[in-house]
Amino acid sequence: MKINVICGMKTKKTNYKLSFKERSKLALEQLSKQKPVTLDEARKQVLWLKEISKNKQK
Repeated sequence: MKINVICGMKTKKTNYKLSFKERSKLALEQLSKQKPVTLDEARKQVLWLKEISKNKQK
């Protein structure tokens, strides 16, 4: 089985046969496992992502 890494967490490969309701339940479970993010951390991440996207466009 392949493992995808998303946000530093290991998740099972996406099963496309899941219903929307099942998929949303799994997403909520993944979100509940993540640590809370402060507004300052979120802003730093946005700046970092903007910088990366500029570098890739060159």
